[in-house]
Amino acid sequence: MLKDWVVVFNGPVYFATDPISFPRAFMLQGAELQDIEVAALFAAHLAWGRREMIVRDCKRLFDHMDNQPYKYVMSGCYRDDPTSIHRTIKWSEIASICSALKSFYEHNSSLEVLSAEQLRVQILGSKPDRWAANKKIHMMRRWMVRNDGKVDLGLWKNTSPADLIIPLDVHVYTQASKLGLTDRKAKDLRTAIQITDAFREIFPDDPAQGDFALFGYGIDNA
Repeated sequence: MLKDWVVVFNGPVYFATDPISFPRAFMLQGAELQDIEVAALFAAHLAWGRREMIVRDCKRLFDHMDNQPYKYVMSGCYRDDPTSIHRTIKWSEIASICSALKSFYEHNSSLEVLSAEQLRVQILGSKPDRWAANKKIHMMRRWMVRNDGKVDLGLWKNTSPADLIIPLDVHVYTQASKLGLTDRKAKDLRTAIQITDAFREIFPDDPAQGDFALFGYGIDNA
C-alpha cells in the first residue's frame, strides 16, 4: 500500500502549487546552484501554514529579490524591518538569514557541506537543539538530494538519499502514527528517525520517499 502511494503521489502534478516549485523554477531556468539553494532554503523556511499563503509569500520574497536570490544575498543590502513577510516571520529575520548566507558563501560554494544542525544554528540563527525535528531543514535536504527526476531536484551529489530523514510536522506525525510507523508521542528528531527507519525497511536506499506515501495516505483518508 505504501509503495503504491509513492508511485501515485511522487509526481509533479501534486506539487505544482507547492513551495518546491520555486527552487524547481530556478533550476529549470538554468540558474546557478547557489540561486537554487537560496531559493530552496527560503521556500522551505516559509513552508508553514496553508499552501496558497506559503506560495503567495514566497513569490513576494523572490519578487523583492528581483528573482536573483544569490545576488540579493551577496549584495549585503536587505530589507530589515519588523513587518511580517509570512505569519510570524518578519523581514528582519529574512535579513539576518541573508547576512548569515553571505558570510557562508564568501568562503564556501554550497550549503551541502552543512549538517542539519549547522544549518539550524549557523544559517537560520536558531538555538542549538540536539533533538529538534528541524522539519523545514530536512524537507530542503530532501528536495536537494533525492534524484528520481520527478519532484525533488537531485542537485546535491555528495549526500546519499539513504541518509535523509523524513521531514516531521504535525500532519506527517498524525499519518505515521495512524499507520503504526511510530509509537512515540513527542514530535522530535527521535520520532522522525523512528518513522524514517520504518520506511527504511520498505525503501532501504531512499527512505525519505516515504514522505510521498504519507502525503497520499492523508489525501486518501481526508
